[in-house]
Amino acid sequence: MEQLKHECGVALVRLLKPADYYTQKYGTPSYGLGKLYLMMEKQHNRGQEGAGIACVNMQAPVGTEYMFREKAEGKDAITGIFDRVTPEWTGAQLYMGHLRYSTTGKSGLQYVHPFLRRNNWRAKNLCLCGNFNMTNIDEIFDKIVQQGQSPRIYSDSYITLEWMGHRLDREVERCFAEAKGLGLEHTDITRHIEDHVQMANVLRTTMADYDGGYVMCGMTGSGEMFAMRDPWGIRPAFFYRDDEVIAVASERVVLQTTFDLPREAVQELPAGQALIIHKDGSSSLESVLEPRTPSRCSFERIYFSRGNDSDIYHERKQLGQQLAAPILRAVGDDVAHTVFSFIPNTAEVAFYGMMEGLRSQGLPVRSEKVAWKDIKLRTFIAEAGSRNDLASHVYDITYGSLRPHVDNLVIIDDSIVRGTTLRESIFKILDRLHPKKIVMVSSSPQIRYPDYYGIDMPSLEEFCAFRAAIALIEERGMWQLLHDVAEACHAELRKPKAEQRNCVCALYEPFSVDDINRKMAEMLRPAGMQAPVEFVFQTIEGLHAACPDHPGDWYFTGRYPTPGGNKLVNEAFVRFMEKNSKL
Repeated sequence: MEQLKHECGVALVRLLKPADYYTQKYGTPSYGLGKLYLMMEKQHNRGQEGAGIACVNMQAPVGTEYMFREKAEGKDAITGIFDRVTPEWTGAQLYMGHLRYSTTGKSGLQYVHPFLRRNNWRAKNLCLCGNFNMTNIDEIFDKIVQQGQSPRIYSDSYITLEWMGHRLDREVERCFAEAKGLGLEHTDITRHIEDHVQMANVLRTTMADYDGGYVMCGMTGSGEMFAMRDPWGIRPAFFYRDDEVIAVASERVVLQTTFDLPREAVQELPAGQALIIHKDGSSSLESVLEPRTPSRCSFERIYFSRGNDSDIYHERKQLGQQLAAPILRAVGDDVAHTVFSFIPNTAEVAFYGMMEGLRSQGLPVRSEKVAWKDIKLRTFIAEAGSRNDLASHVYDITYGSLRPHVDNLVIIDDSIVRGTTLRESIFKILDRLHPKKIVMVSSSPQIRYPDYYGIDMPSLEEFCAFRAAIALIEERGMWQLLHDVAEACHAELRKPKAEQRNCVCALYEPFSVDDINRKMAEMLRPAGMQAPVEFVFQTIEGLHAACPDHPGDWYFTGRYPTPGGNKLVNEAFVRFMEKNSKL
């Protein structure tokens, strides 16, 4: 499995009791900070490029700092930022954390969340973080510029901060006018603003024009806090609340572990709604945008999210279980001479399901831990050949686990994206066992299209399934199809975004799944490898049977839930053709 840099993680904690309550009950003044730390560590799978935390102390005296933030880059960022926390953090009531994977290719501390917009009015201070990728940031940028603003950084995070900050300013000014109309003066006006600012108004006027998948989280210097989910429900968010604390995380199981909760105590944030926590600690679910066609991301269930969630665990097992029949066909029903294994570590649960599916048919199947994920080898050698040789040893094998030239090897992974790791490492090292045949199984369908809602896969040519389709087109002399699709993409891009359709789907229509499987096996089998290779992929129908509540399948089908997805995939193919003008 190629490591995907993917969905970010969010963590929010709002303490509802006085500080001494937590000291007396839990024996520490750092209860909230400790919970934030645990929630972030439990979501380390969601971001290893950087991390950031922020807090608000509503009881800080005037003239002292009341809003704190720490950020760091690198896989050890969580430890680094919490090591720098000062005693002032323990007196806070609002805590927010973020784990980052870049979805735009941009790196550097300036792109690490949370983002902070300062002002001398507490209510106008805004701290923002999220798990999001917007497909129409160019349109939002133009809208901001037309209003007279001049953003310093062109990124969806920074532009969203400025746009939302502008709308927060307007909401504060609304409350200011209201206070003046009531005859209030001086600090009474400030108290009125802080008691009556409506974050739902800010979110409605900010998020209405966005196209993308997101969970947007924020807090103000006056003590407002929120988490909002996109109207398609693409990106996940869950929350828990009692009389002591309110908490939000990207995954249900993170809240269960952190607060020792049963599954039913954790609620899913509905699509298009925001959990808003007010200055006084009261909270409510507010409808911000009308929910759209449900499109919860299925890849969250296959790969992104932690597998110890009860539902995800069973779904991943079912994904493996459903593949028993095509696997048996691939080995000619010769289970007596077949060893079953998996690519560590994320495919392990699907492997258990696969074995259950085989054993349910009364088959005496044999399993071994054939592949081992080794340490990440440092490429300190300059010569390209030596570097490639080192890279091929990212995985290791259990010697003697197969009978050479006698046993087939069936090995399952959760997904096959680029195919680079298969070609450069996994197939080479597995071939040392001299299997009679390797059947490479994917518990997800063929990934054919970029995501655009949170993963760093913007280019079509990154996908081995796309490269296989192009190779088949070239092999069969179907050059006109490429030009027809390019012309159709150009025509769609001249239409309003809302009217565009995905024209790239036409590239796959002449070929069966087996056609592309065979071509991928041919392309990804390294030179000099002895064992033949066959691919078995999950079907689209099987995906939806295993994950019925997560119908978002655009990676596999090209059915993008938002207009921006169709626009961007058409643009991606146009770029591909421009870079490959000889086709």
